[in-house]
Amino acid sequence: MNIELSSTGHFATGNAHGYMKQLCKHFGHKIPATVDGDEGFIAFEMGQARLIARDGDLQCTVAGADAAAVERLQGIIDSHLARFAFREDFSRMDWQPAA
Repeated sequence: MNIELSSTGHFATGNAHGYMKQLCKHFGHKIPATVDGDEGFIAFEMGQARLIARDGDLQCTVAGADAAAVERLQGIIDSHLARFAFREDFSRMDWQPAA
């Protein structure tokens, strides 16, 4: 798969490590997903997501072959985080094209 486009989103939260682990564990039941310290990686069919948990911030960079794949990956991450972070009134990450 060619990775041509990417975007990076941020979620200001005190539970960045927990959400990163929860996302990777959730997806890891069906697709390759790993956690290594403060970083997580999820290999989707249409692209990939790399997560970095820092104090106060969860960063996610999604990458895919085209804009449609990147948009779909953003939606997948956002919809799952919305379920996991319901106590924080999360709706979506602040997504920006990666430089």
